[in-house]
Amino acid sequence: MFIDTHAHLFDPKYKDDLDEVLKRAADAGVSKIIVPATDIATSEQVIELIEKYDFIYGAVGIHPHETKDWTDAIIDRIEQLAKHEKIVAIGEIGLDYFYDFSPKEKQIEAFKAQLDLAVKINKPVIIHNRDSDAAMMEIIRSYGSTDLRAQFHCFNGKMEDAKELVRMNHFLSFTGNITFKKADDLRNILSSISIEHILLETDSPYLTPEPNRGKRNEPAYVKYVAETIAQIHKLNIEDVARVTSYNVFKFFGIGDKPKRSLTYRIGDNLYLNITNRCNAHCAFCDRLGAAEVSGYNLKMSKDEEPGAEVYLDQIGDPTKYKEIIFCGYGEPTIRWEVVKEIAKHVKSAGGKTRLNTNGHGNLINKKDITPELKGLIDTVSISLNSGDPRQYSEMMGLDISYFNEMVDFAKSAKSYTGKVVMSIVSIAEVDIERARKVAEEKIGAEFRVRHFF
Repeated sequence: MFIDTHAHLFDPKYKDDLDEVLKRAADAGVSKIIVPATDIATSEQVIELIEKYDFIYGAVGIHPHETKDWTDAIIDRIEQLAKHEKIVAIGEIGLDYFYDFSPKEKQIEAFKAQLDLAVKINKPVIIHNRDSDAAMMEIIRSYGSTDLRAQFHCFNGKMEDAKELVRMNHFLSFTGNITFKKADDLRNILSSISIEHILLETDSPYLTPEPNRGKRNEPAYVKYVAETIAQIHKLNIEDVARVTSYNVFKFFGIGDKPKRSLTYRIGDNLYLNITNRCNAHCAFCDRLGAAEVSGYNLKMSKDEEPGAEVYLDQIGDPTKYKEIIFCGYGEPTIRWEVVKEIAKHVKSAGGKTRLNTNGHGNLINKKDITPELKGLIDTVSISLNSGDPRQYSEMMGLDISYFNEMVDFAKSAKSYTGKVVMSIVSIAEVDIERARKVAEEKIGAEFRVRHFF
């Protein structure tokens, strides 16, 4: 089910057929809608909408276009309205230097006051930004030491700004403009941002997506935005709906946290969450945190780890999937006997298998397990992380000797499986070309770069 996080349903364009619009949204799989206000009058209209419809939530605030008459007294009214249990954010707020509807100094004054309010009452903000990138980024950076949480709606900024905002743990959303033929730059930015930091929106009644461009936009059309995101990220539409809805839960607090998944499907692959235990402590890994990926909850204690039969029951026919992948938020070779039992059944039923590992399986099991890969594991994917042994050690919280152990494991695994893939995470500190040389020249493996954001 989709969640449209930005639809101005108080707009006069809906005055004659709002109920029909909402029915079409439900028929299109939209389960919830967030309506952001633009001034005090529309904030009050938002309150009326959220009280009338149980699946509509709202945000209150002053849009930059409406800040010319800003006074400090306005913030008190916004705070009062924000106390409603279904008001989930302060917004739509921000800066707009494209139009000259409000003086820049008034926009900044109102923006900062509303950001301060959001931090004070612990609500996220929905941000509008147009032709004001430098000022916007300067202000957002100044809140880096606070608990500010922001959605940058209808994002149309620079690639480097998008990545910086994600590093600050903010969210981006794209409207129907990503479906436009000339929106290659936006689609390129979208492709570089992890879906774990993306929200769905329409910005109704504006920015109608193809194939309905030129008509009034409405929440039902969020499916076209989701389809474009799925194409760009090479996911199924169900993946996009699941992940973005979970993002809404994390960001706005709407909906429910999913139950723990032992198996989880992404695209045409089925992943097996074998354990959360690991001998390493990678700086970029959330194993000890929420342990979430692609809208799935993978958090699991040692006592909750099931036997092979539970996974086999959930797998069913393995040929339904491109690959069965041993990959969770832990090191699967810690439960090597369980992995082998599952892999044996999958292979005997005609399935394909892949082991995602840190390459420390021999040390963990106190024996050379690579000969046991033969006939059970088709592909071994190893986290190389860095081509520099010292940096590898620092990133993983392990002795420097583990680097050579990983390299030796990779070489041996290749002789028994035929296919080894070495991967790194795309963080600025890592020398990609040095890592590539280790993978391709020293090990003879394939090399891949995984996006961190």
